[in-house]
Amino acid sequence: MNRMTVGEKIFTVFNYIFMIVLVFVTVYPVYYVLIASLSSGNAVSMGKVIFTVKEFTFEAYRQIFRTKNLLSSYGNTVFYSVFGTLASMIFTTMAAFALSVRDLPFKKSLTLLFVFTMWFSPGMMPTYLNIRNLHLLDTRTSIILHGLVLTWYLILMRSFFESIPNEMNESAKIDGANEFILFKDIYLPLSGAAIATIGLYYFVLRWNSYFWAMLLLTDEKKIPLQVVLKKLIVDMNVNFSEATNIDYTVTSRETSIFATIMISVIPMLVIYPFIQKYFVKGIMIGAVKG
Repeated sequence: MNRMTVGEKIFTVFNYIFMIVLVFVTVYPVYYVLIASLSSGNAVSMGKVIFTVKEFTFEAYRQIFRTKNLLSSYGNTVFYSVFGTLASMIFTTMAAFALSVRDLPFKKSLTLLFVFTMWFSPGMMPTYLNIRNLHLLDTRTSIILHGLVLTWYLILMRSFFESIPNEMNESAKIDGANEFILFKDIYLPLSGAAIATIGLYYFVLRWNSYFWAMLLLTDEKKIPLQVVLKKLIVDMNVNFSEATNIDYTVTSRETSIFATIMISVIPMLVIYPFIQKYFVKGIMIGAVKG
């Protein structure tokens, strides 16, 4: 058994210290939001909450669930995230499959058209006017269609498809398979890691999105949770209690915000462990081929 040299020991100790600090910096903000949401408003305001819960109470959560349109906004966020991600993955995988075909006519030109949108975005006003002219303002469809396909994820998916041996295509075509069967029965089953990873990216992006929902939606029954959270944070210095139905005599604005944040991040914390096994493999998509 080889013993470590002094330099290797120092390097190992440094790595452990660095990783501990990195984990602390990453985890502590979430931990603080959790313990602050379970503490009294006075304790949080006075800075007593640092590492443990002070004056334990669920009052912030009870008040948050009295917020106007909270439950409906939560349901809207789930709807936009699930169906938006599903739609994005359908169009992304289909476009990526088409661009991965080796003998596709005008393949480079078509790829350039997609990549062009990464370099030159149309901007906020043209996008808004386009949605308005399509009569999609204040509709759930506008939220799902906006950002339907992101070019970077499309390129990653295409790179993964291109890594699948071409011999499989040729064998399947000899057996009479068409392009749809190739896509459905060969490419998709072999792309579980890529689909799970890119699907997670889309889901997180849609779950956290609020800006375009704030611009496109006027009906409060259609707004997502992030818009409600934005109102709580931005308008915390305004008398917002009447609009939210929160009684700030039994809790504080800070604890209410922390409780809302915890409610909004719980799905991410629940979903991630189930797809973690795919994440490490999927994150390497395109690392070898671009």
